[in-house]
Amino acid sequence: MKTITMIITLTVALMTSAPAFSGSYKKDIVDTAVGAGSFNTLVTAVKAADLVDTLKSAGPFTVFAPTDEAFAKLPAGTVESLLKPENKEKLQAILLYHVVPGKVSAAEVVKLSSAKTASDKDLAIVVDGQTVMVNKARVIQTDIMTSNGIIHVIDTVMIP
Repeated sequence: MKTITMIITLTVALMTSAPAFSGSYKKDIVDTAVGAGSFNTLVTAVKAADLVDTLKSAGPFTVFAPTDEAFAKLPAGTVESLLKPENKEKLQAILLYHVVPGKVSAAEVVKLSSAKTASDKDLAIVVDGQTVMVNKARVIQTDIMTSNGIIHVIDTVMIP
């Protein structure tokens, strides 16, 4: 009985800990990012790179999603340049570098030292106490569940 009570308590705590993402299990990765309001640049980039259909597909995918603030840290003009049609392939490569095939929860991420991305490149994963780094990006929020995967929020755009 104690175990059932703990599971229910933990489930309720997890469901109420991220109100911006409530109901996101019904939404895919793209719709969850749109609804969050803090991934506007990422969503714009996904559209410009023609990756919307990919990230709305069955997956599952794990996305290390940079916030708008992460994109703002890039050198001036970088985002605008990447959004140009002639830079679509470069933008796709950068975005796919943030996607790991499969559903990798935070509990699984911390057990890894690297992960293979959708662009077939490796991400380095380092855990130092409560801090998890993916390459040079710090994971600032984890386990945002979607219908086709998981989003982990990062504070830096990773460039392959």
